Parts: sequence; C-alpha cells; structure tokens
Amino acid sequence: MELFNDPEFWVGLGTLVFIAILLWKRVPALIAKSLDARAADIAKELDEARRLRGEAEALLAEYQKKRAAAEEEARRIVTQARAEAERYAQESRATIKTQIERRGKQAQEKIAQAEAQAVSEVRALAADVAVAAAERLIAQRLDDIRAADLVKWALSEIPAKLN
Repeated sequence: MELFNDPEFWVGLGTLVFIAILLWKRVPALIAKSLDARAADIAKELDEARRLRGEAEALLAEYQKKRAAAEEEARRIVTQARAEAERYAQESRATIKTQIERRGKQAQEKIAQAEAQAVSEVRALAADVAVAAAERLIAQRLDDIRAADLVKWALSEIPAKLN
C-alpha cells in the first residue's frame, strides 16, 4: 500500500487517466484535423501568393515593355523634332536669303531711279542756267536793230515751219 502513498504513483495515474480521456474524446484526431486544415489554408495562401507573384511578374514585364516602347517613341519624337527643326532652319535661311536678294535689288532699283532723277534734275538745272546765260548774253549783245531783224526773220520762217 505504499504505492498509494507515493505521489509519483498518483501523478503517473493522473497522467494516464488524462491521456485516456484525451484518446477517448479523440483529441489527437481533432488536433490532426485542425493541423491539416491549417496546412491546407497555408497551402492555399502559398498558391495564391504564387499566383499573385506570377501576375505581378507578368504585369512588371508588360510595364517594362510599355516603358521601352515609350522610350522608343520619345526617341523617335526627339529625332523627328530635330529633323523638323533643321528643315525649318534651312527653309528660314533660304527665305531670308531670298528676302535679302529681293531687298538688294529693290535698293539698287531705288538707287538707279534716284541717280536718273538726279541726272535729269542736273540737266534741267544746267538747261535753265544755260537759258539764263543765253538770255543775258543776248540781252547784252542785242540792240534794237538786230532785234527787229531777228523778229522779221522769225516771222518769215513761220509759214515754212507750219507746212
């Protein structure tokens, strides 16, 4: 009976009774079932994570393609803009050159007109001066007898000039 006084016996017996109750209530099966459910949930989450990772990689690849396409488009736009700017610059140079030539010709024409006008003014002035000088000379050298002879001669010439 010493066995019943031994505390280790009671601890062992309590442990055996506890384990028997756990087995009788099927606790290990419940724990296994719970662990299996948890493992299934974890497997589902891992599958979902793999699927999401695949989608993310596909999306990343798509965006990288779009970025590369956008960079290529930007390079093409810059190249086109440079070509257009060069073409515009050449057209502008040609237009400016044409305008300069046209204005140069206009200036030369104005100079020629001014020169011709100056020459005609000088001729008219010279003619006026010559007429004035001739008048003075004639007035100084012409006396009344000579003036009367000139008037007669001019009147006699009129009928011949009219025919």
